[in-house]
Amino acid sequence: MTGTAQRIHQRLLERLVPTRLQVLDESAAHAGHAGANDTGQGSHIRVRIASPLFTGRSRLEQHRLVYDALQEFMGQGVHALAIEVL
Repeated sequence: MTGTAQRIHQRLLERLVPTRLQVLDESAAHAGHAGANDTGQGSHIRVRIASPLFTGRSRLEQHRLVYDALQEFMGQGVHALAIEVL
């Protein structure tokens, strides 16, 4: 797991108390695409998550919880965030 993915993993553990969580850095697969950086790390992240905080919320609300928790990272080089609610 890259540094960015590790920090995102930790932030989601703290904020959303997930019962399942996987954070994948897929940046290398997006080399040369818009938003990719020269390192091939930290620009394209996939989050697979289940959290009791999602119960009773729409998919949009669930995704907003994730985005709100990770807003800081979006301003620090994360270009694309794929969210899979489990």
